[in-house]
Amino acid sequence: MIAGRMGHVLSIALVAVAATGCGRTAMSRFYTLDSTATSDEAPTVSYAVMVGPVSVPASVDRPQFVVQVAPNRVEIDEFNRWAAPLNDSIARAVAGDLSVLLGTPDVAVAPLASFNPVYRVTIDVQRFESVQGQTVLVEAVWAVRQVVRGNTRSGRTIARESVQGDGFDALAAAHSRALAKVSVDIAAAIRAEGGR
Repeated sequence: MIAGRMGHVLSIALVAVAATGCGRTAMSRFYTLDSTATSDEAPTVSYAVMVGPVSVPASVDRPQFVVQVAPNRVEIDEFNRWAAPLNDSIARAVAGDLSVLLGTPDVAVAPLASFNPVYRVTIDVQRFESVQGQTVLVEAVWAVRQVVRGNTRSGRTIARESVQGDGFDALAAAHSRALAKVSVDIAAAIRAEGGR
């Protein structure tokens, strides 16, 4: 009887240890989008710019990475996640890129109290696709609106970037580079509008 109880307790202890070991191997990793634009040596501007709102497709509007595995199939990776909501991360990456491209520190992410922008940038990301170890695609429709006069310039940028590695950090880096291409087009629109 005692040997039976000891065996039962030992079995429970082994199951608990195995479960703990499994939990440790499945730890989540968190990723960010970074500003990667480099200055093109164009003259700096003195305009204050606010970025936002940014909208993203419902299919990727989640903490987890959504990876394309076939033409009509995706996988949601539970253990590789964005550190912040994707729309917020995109806005911050684009704001950082615009600050470099325009040569001004006066670029902020909406909403921000007591910040009076000359231009507001809105971005509708229509495609945000990730193919692990291959490519990422960002397709965005954006608008630059002059706050006082209401003049608006809009455009569409399709940016495809090769993924330089197999991991999720390489996917995040490729998306950052793709967003820098979107930012280059937005910066050009701001400069063109400012020259009118």
